[in-house]
Amino acid sequence: MKDFKKLIVWQKSMELFIEVHRLAKKLPTEEKYEIGSQLRRSAFSIPANIAEGSAKRTNAHYKQFLENSLGSAYETETALIAISTLYEFLGEEADKLLERTAEIQKMLIAFINKLN
Repeated sequence: MKDFKKLIVWQKSMELFIEVHRLAKKLPTEEKYEIGSQLRRSAFSIPANIAEGSAKRTNAHYKQFLENSLGSAYETETALIAISTLYEFLGEEADKLLERTAEIQKMLIAFINKLN
C-alpha cells in the first residue's frame, strides 16, 4: 500500500474539496441541494479515488482509480463553470477554484502517464 497522504496531488485535491465545500455554502438556498451537492460530491471524489487506488496491488488497477479521479475533476470543473456563469457574485471565487482544478487535472494526467 502506498501512503496517499504524501502525494501532493492528494493534498491539493483535499484543499480543493475544502474550498469547494465553502463555496457551496454560499450558493442560493435553492441550489445548495442541487448543484452544490453535486459539486461537493465530485470534488470529494477526486482525493477519495486517489486514496482508494493507492490500496491496489497493480499499477493498472491504480491507474483506473486515478482515471476516475480525473473524471471527477472534470465534473467539478463543469459545476464550477456553471456556478461562475449563473451567479456572478461567486464568479471570482469559482474562477480561482477552476485554476486549482486545472492544476490538479494536469497532475493527475502526469501521474497516469507515469504509471503507463
